[in-house]
Amino acid sequence: MMGDRDYRQTISSAINAITKEMEQQISDPHDNKMIFLHEVVRCMRRSYFDRFDKIETQGKAADLLGGLIRKLSYGSKMGEFAIEDIKLKGQADMIVDDIVIVFRMSFELPQTPFASDVLYLNSCMWLFNKTDGVIIYITHDGTDSSFSVMREKKMFEETIRRVRVFSNLIGEKKAPIVEPSQECTSCQYYERCYIKKQEGKQFSLAELFGVKK
Repeated sequence: MMGDRDYRQTISSAINAITKEMEQQISDPHDNKMIFLHEVVRCMRRSYFDRFDKIETQGKAADLLGGLIRKLSYGSKMGEFAIEDIKLKGQADMIVDDIVIVFRMSFELPQTPFASDVLYLNSCMWLFNKTDGVIIYITHDGTDSSFSVMREKKMFEETIRRVRVFSNLIGEKKAPIVEPSQECTSCQYYERCYIKKQEGKQFSLAELFGVKK
């Protein structure tokens, strides 16, 4: 806090405004013929709630990074792929020399790329008709690591399957099934799928097994 102004809140509001402006906008949440790639490579239940009963969250550094890179002159345009009467739309962070590139922020550099990121990148290669892609992970201290990925048909067929499932569920107004993962604990919709967080008395292992201290 400096003087009477809360600069931390000002910066936070600015980041939120930028990330919101750069989000892939869904003009009609009930339109099940327009599906965005990010909706189907992650938990589809989360994507469904984002469409129909969204809980706003603060913009994350990862969202800001990808959004700003896509605004650069060599950033990519929105890609589109037709699946019968469904349009799948997605956007890479960058396309350079026929290589599709996506950036991801991470607390630690992973030993292998996350499955959802591989699925996203592979799908982007089909949307933009490219055969090579790279995922670049960047930590908050500026270190990075990269993974190269070749376009793979079977993997894209899985994306297409998920697109059809998600489209049908939107049309039927049914929430997708729970897809348990490590991301559940930090999800804003956790209590819609599981019990309330930190509900009831906390027990230590010593208390649970009757071990005296």
